[in-house]
Amino acid sequence: MCTFSCFSEPTKPAHKIEIPFKIQIPSGFSQEPVTLGDHLRRRRLELQLRQKDVAAKLSVTTSTTWNWEHGMDPEIRFIPRIIGFLGYVPFDCPDDTLGKLALFKKVNGLSCERLGVLMGRDPEQLEAWLSGRIQPFRKNLEKIEEFLRSSLDGRSQRLKAG
Repeated sequence: MCTFSCFSEPTKPAHKIEIPFKIQIPSGFSQEPVTLGDHLRRRRLELQLRQKDVAAKLSVTTSTTWNWEHGMDPEIRFIPRIIGFLGYVPFDCPDDTLGKLALFKKVNGLSCERLGVLMGRDPEQLEAWLSGRIQPFRKNLEKIEEFLRSSLDGRSQRLKAG
């Protein structure tokens, strides 16, 4: 709702004009989002929000929101905020262990340095594994699976307590 004041005569009080504000869904709008920006835009339109409203909720600029909706990938540190706004994780869960680790890193907005601290691993080694330059040995894959299991167990325990 937009409110405007109209001064018809300077000696009389202003008239208030209210115009209902409804965001129109553009024709040809993709019902099945493909990119993270598509998910963001669809959710914004479902909630009848403007880009500046979403930007305020995500603590970014309006132009940043526009860029994301038009194909730019957000920095990894913004992914958790975007997921919180969406209310769901818009990424498919891979079947392989390294894919799951990459998803964990992305969903939590972690750098390789921060992930390395959490896992007790060298960040360069993690980067090499996640980029596919080096395949971890079976023992390391087992440790990654154990880390992911314990992280999910810890998260579900926090959800039950909260």
